[in-house]
Amino acid sequence: MPIPLTFRAVLEPGGPSFMPTQTIVVPAEVLAALGGKAAKRVIVIIRGQALRLGLLPLEGGGRYLMLNKDVCAAVGIRLGDELEISIEPDPNPDHVDLPDELAEALAAWPEAETAFSKYSGAHRRAMARLVAEAKQPETRIRRALKLTENLGRGLHPFRGD
Repeated sequence: MPIPLTFRAVLEPGGPSFMPTQTIVVPAEVLAALGGKAAKRVIVIIRGQALRLGLLPLEGGGRYLMLNKDVCAAVGIRLGDELEISIEPDPNPDHVDLPDELAEALAAWPEAETAFSKYSGAHRRAMARLVAEAKQPETRIRRALKLTENLGRGLHPFRGD
C-alpha cells in the first residue's frame, strides 16, 4: 500500500470511560501497512486539516484515533460523519507543538528547558496541552510559569514535589 494511506471511517463515540471523546477505528489492513503494533504516532489529514495523533490500543486488538471536541470543531466534523482519512507514520514522533506562553517561559529559563527536553514526547505533549487548553490568556501564562518554575527547580512538572 502506498503511503500516505487513505480509508473511510465514521466518527464514533468512544475513548476511555472516564473521558468520553470521539474516535476513528483504523482498519486492520491500514494498521498493518503502517507497521502494525510498532506504529505509535501518525499524521492524519481530515478535510484538509493535518493532525498529529497517537494510535491508541483497542480492547481486543486493533488501534483507534482519539479526537477531542475542540479538534472536531476546528475540523468541522461531528459524531456520525463518514470521513475520508489520509494517514501516514509521523516522521518525527516526539514532536511537540508548544503554545507561545510555554515556549517563551522555557526560553527564559534554560534549566527548565533542559529538564523539559529530558521528558518523553508524551509527557512534553501533556505539559503543552495543559497550557494550550486554558481558555483565558492569564490562565495559560500562569500554567506555563508554574510548569517552568517546577522544571527549573528540578521538581515534578505537575505535582511540584
